Amino acid sequence: MKLQIIDKIEQYDTIIIHRHVRPDPDAYGSQMGLKRLLEKNYSNKTVYAIGEHDRSLTFLDTPDSISDDVFENALVIVTDTANTDRIDDARYTKGDFLIKIDHHPNDDAYGDLLWVDTNASSCSEMIYELFVEGQASKGWEMSDNAARLIFAGIVGDTGRFLYPSASVRTFEIAGQLIKYNFDRNEVFNGMYEKEPNLLHLQGYMYENFVMDENGACSIKLSKDLLHKFNVTASDTSLLVGSLSNIKGVCAWVIFVEEENQIRVRLRSKGPIINELAKKYNGGGHPLASGATVYSWEEAERLIEDLKVLCQNYN
Repeated sequence: MKLQIIDKIEQYDTIIIHRHVRPDPDAYGSQMGLKRLLEKNYSNKTVYAIGEHDRSLTFLDTPDSISDDVFENALVIVTDTANTDRIDDARYTKGDFLIKIDHHPNDDAYGDLLWVDTNASSCSEMIYELFVEGQASKGWEMSDNAARLIFAGIVGDTGRFLYPSASVRTFEIAGQLIKYNFDRNEVFNGMYEKEPNLLHLQGYMYENFVMDENGACSIKLSKDLLHKFNVTASDTSLLVGSLSNIKGVCAWVIFVEEENQIRVRLRSKGPIINELAKKYNGGGHPLASGATVYSWEEAERLIEDLKVLCQNYN
């Protein structure tokens, strides 16, 4: 499959790379890492990475802006995106050929060519594996910047290698990546340093979370609360792991109110939660998922479902 993807890459002069909405470090790491990797090895090709920019990820890279006509006769690659409705920029259908590279469950098997590996810790890890194939078959080289981006994506999706998804192979790849010339401290600082107002909100979360006897934990962050702490809904992505530090927590949900919906971030230390996420307009990994609800009453129903999930697990 990897060689088929490389063969397709070699056939096109223009390559456009998409990723999912509400990007995280793995979305940028896989998308931008692939872009920089292809630029290093195919100076004759034009490679774009597009999508709405998240300012918290500026330290990694910045997406391109392109017009519709660029898609004509272009190869389109979508990284780290399980479902078509989560692809950032709907123009992904306007290209000549579509490739999906992802590590989420393949519930939406879109694309003309699909490479899905649910055993990979991250999509960035898969991009490194693509490089290994390219190195062996086509003499590909890794740039320092591509290595930095891929490393950041792996770090982000493994929670600094703390999550069970970090395999022996993940550590081997990380060991290879840190041989390249980039500042790891700069990467870690960009990913994990927080503004004081965000830390104040984190303090509020620690003071106000609710957890039952089975370790089902929840916190609600309303629009008024976000305004009070001068924090955007997007900024709260940096706090999603905060409740994992609570002794006895089994699974947790963070609700973040936006203008027309309530964003749901689900995490687990054991119970499989992606089926629960699907029930509420979402999906994701077995232990890390996202969803959307449209009222606080619906949020309460999700909390009750999470309580049952934790009770049955225990």
